[in-house]
Amino acid sequence: MIEREDSDDVVVLRLAHGKANALDYELCKTLVETFDQLEAHDDRPVVITGRDRIFSAGVDLFRIVNEGERYLNKLFPILLDTFARLFDFQRPLVAAINGHAIAGGCVIACACDYRVATKNSGRIGVPELLVGVPFPTIAMEILRFSISNAHLQQAVYTGGTFDTEDAMRLGFIDEIADDKELLDLALHRARHFASIPKRSYTLSKRQLHEPANSRIAALASENDEAVRAVWMDPKTLDNMRDYLQRTFGRKH
Repeated sequence: MIEREDSDDVVVLRLAHGKANALDYELCKTLVETFDQLEAHDDRPVVITGRDRIFSAGVDLFRIVNEGERYLNKLFPILLDTFARLFDFQRPLVAAINGHAIAGGCVIACACDYRVATKNSGRIGVPELLVGVPFPTIAMEILRFSISNAHLQQAVYTGGTFDTEDAMRLGFIDEIADDKELLDLALHRARHFASIPKRSYTLSKRQLHEPANSRIAALASENDEAVRAVWMDPKTLDNMRDYLQRTFGRKH
């Protein structure tokens, strides 16, 4: 589910969950547990990447429409915990975007401190509104933190997915690498961040994140109940089925 590669100075986590690294309950739970363990027992920076041509295609919509409200009630809180765990991880965290990073997969990348993508990595973006689902508070705040304010509405309202050049212009990514150099460049950036004294890096990260985390603390309780209600609405499940039909040629 997650392949771990340890070196002397960097931990590489490779998502390896099905064909699309879909964010289902099991993968989210494993991510939270993995980052809990790393923060408690490891001082090294982390690089997170995918395999083949997929970083992550986002939440497993097929499973939501097939398993319904009971599954969604289980998935929703662990999904929010996953976003929070990565966004607030105290060590340097770099995303090596090897392929498509869509919806929740894009949010995972944006939760990292730095994002490197290959020239031909595929599409990057957040098409949630095209599916009919609003963003949980923490997901929106991660996007607000990462994407240029001038382009945030375009990214959210259009639900567009973008090639690497446009993704960099909008702020989804920070740097572009050749395919063969992606991981090496991500490791280089992680080592650079780790060379900063730990206390200074951690404090600076906390200061940078403070406005987003303050809004999350103030707004999440009320907003996320409304978001959850929309996700669970039968009309939303119909929207998901229609989106899957249009995108994959099948509804379930």
